[in-house]
Amino acid sequence: MQVSSLNEVKIYSLSCGKSLPEWLSDRKKRALQKKDTNVRRRIELIQDFEMPTVCTTVKVSKDGQYVLATGTYKPRVRCYDTYQLSLKFERCLDSEVVTFEILSDDYSKIVFLHNDRYIEFHSQSGFYYKTRIPKFGRDFSYHYPSCDLYFVGASSEVYRLNLEQGRYLNPLQTDAAENNVCDINPVHGLFATGTIEGRVECWDPRTRHRVGLLDCALSSVTADSEVSSLPTISALRFSGGLAMAVGTSTGQVLLYDLRSSKPLLVKDHQYGLPVKSIHFQDTLDLILSADSRIIKMWNKNSGKIFTSLEPEHDLNDVCLYPGSGMLLTANEAPKMGIYYIPVLGPAPRWCSFLDNLTEELEENPESTVYDDYKFVTRKDLENLGLTHLIGSPFLRAYMHGFFMDIRLYHKVKLMVNPFAYEEYRKDKIRQKIEETRAQRVQLKKLPKVNKELALKLMEEEDEKQRSAWKKKAKSLPNILTDDRFKVMFENPDFQVDEESEEFRLLNPLVSKISEKRKKKLRLLEQQELPEKEEEEEPEGRPSDAESSGSSDDEKAWVAEVRKQRRLLQQEERARRQEQRREDQQAVLKPQFYEIKAGEEFRSFQESAAKQKLMNKTLEDRLKLEAKHGTLSVADTSVGSKQLTFMLKKSEQQKQRQEAEKQHRLERRQLRRSAGHLRSRRGRGRPFP
Repeated sequence: MQVSSLNEVKIYSLSCGKSLPEWLSDRKKRALQKKDTNVRRRIELIQDFEMPTVCTTVKVSKDGQYVLATGTYKPRVRCYDTYQLSLKFERCLDSEVVTFEILSDDYSKIVFLHNDRYIEFHSQSGFYYKTRIPKFGRDFSYHYPSCDLYFVGASSEVYRLNLEQGRYLNPLQTDAAENNVCDINPVHGLFATGTIEGRVECWDPRTRHRVGLLDCALSSVTADSEVSSLPTISALRFSGGLAMAVGTSTGQVLLYDLRSSKPLLVKDHQYGLPVKSIHFQDTLDLILSADSRIIKMWNKNSGKIFTSLEPEHDLNDVCLYPGSGMLLTANEAPKMGIYYIPVLGPAPRWCSFLDNLTEELEENPESTVYDDYKFVTRKDLENLGLTHLIGSPFLRAYMHGFFMDIRLYHKVKLMVNPFAYEEYRKDKIRQKIEETRAQRVQLKKLPKVNKELALKLMEEEDEKQRSAWKKKAKSLPNILTDDRFKVMFENPDFQVDEESEEFRLLNPLVSKISEKRKKKLRLLEQQELPEKEEEEEPEGRPSDAESSGSSDDEKAWVAEVRKQRRLLQQEERARRQEQRREDQQAVLKPQFYEIKAGEEFRSFQESAAKQKLMNKTLEDRLKLEAKHGTLSVADTSVGSKQLTFMLKKSEQQKQRQEAEKQHRLERRQLRRSAGHLRSRRGRGRPFP
């Protein structure tokens, strides 16, 4: 069972059980069920609550005993008995079902609307009758007082089929080109249909006349919304005698009072997907609206989000089990979803054990999604030295990290840091000891960093406690006990440098007060030594004998600042004289420069000129090149610039050309000398 929470509302997923990764094969899943008791004991609320490929629609009978669902492939309808928690029957159909309606309290009377214009009637024993409508249907509703079925679809007419007479009646002519959805108010029988133009037309079945028209497309557009197409009506639901909720194809839900043409509330899903289902929850005054990605539950009076549910797969239909907090979903997946939200209501009577089970889970919450796998990031893999496993079957990429087997993770963790458990154990023991010491009388212990500053803050705190106006003044936080300034007394990088110029100018009185504080600091350090912990303070010397007196007046402060400035100037003057004396005594030594390979050194002046040329701007260098004749800039007839330049040969290129020329000369001389020797040998002359 997977548990999620949003706005402190617990949502229990009863159809997933223990979460298993999707990449596991069926064979591994069956083997895991045999070995793992947790997988074998997972909750399967209704046996075989799934479809071969996709589930399109799910509904609950009025008596709450049967759950009917349609899906593919092949097209079929399945009926589940909640009292037996299993499948009761399954019937295959000729074509896919668009929607269906349960006319009786149980499964004995069902009407199916197919996608090939057929209307199919089923009784308790099975198939009963089939007929067709002139246009493709999209939705239908049943009017119980007159036994009329109202069909809407790809037509401007609303077809009426009377089940008592067994014949079609005159259709209702609407002003729309097509109609998407329809619904009938259960209190006064008002019939409403949602059109493709974004309007809702209301008809009175008794007189067969239109009594109202709502322009929902115009009302759904707000100042913050962006409209890319005309909103059409995709969902429609009545609640009571006056409330009506309308869902649009752009993701807005409009709540109306039938006495007003303006919506009471407009709720945007922020996904831009058509709203597929709307349900009213009267106990908490909530509205459940769903698109293909998310189910949102919000307050119908304020529009505030109560909670939301985002399944793994796209949604086709949502059914709220009457009188409970259970949700049934038809998904774009074989398995249908079952969710239990205790806040919405109790569990149904056929699964009342869920209340006790959820109470036990709340006492022992679990935060892991996959129990047998550990989620690690790339940085964790680098720390463990497992980056070479990326792309192997041992790591499965997921979001910004990877999933790996928890057993492998523990083994590698133990090999990388074998003493991790011992360190963890020592830290826990140290924390327990410190917690017990906190109950004792605490002595003043100075930190390792900025001891003088800490002593100053302690003295100021003691003075505030001894002062008489402490009760009237507001209590200010102490820097020593504030976690925000904890690093200042722990990190040596924050040590105050008392010899710096800024410190001596901004704190002119610190030279006087620091001497007294240093004496007290030595006394405290002596008291902290182990051999002197039990020594008492000498008699005749009070503890506050070295405390600082009152601050000096403004004249003394100014004089101290001037004195410090004069001292700083004298120190700077002495430092300059010392530097000048060292420069005079220093013996000048020759400096050597390294020449890069392939370069020819000519003179320092040429190097300086080259460096000076490189420091110039591009404009200056272009002007210089134009002056030497290696660059020419001319205006063309069309108003643009024409740039002509000659490439300079580098020193390496020149050396290479000289070497090639010398090599060619040597080869020519060798060929001449070899020809001369051959001619002398042919004449029979001896070699010289």
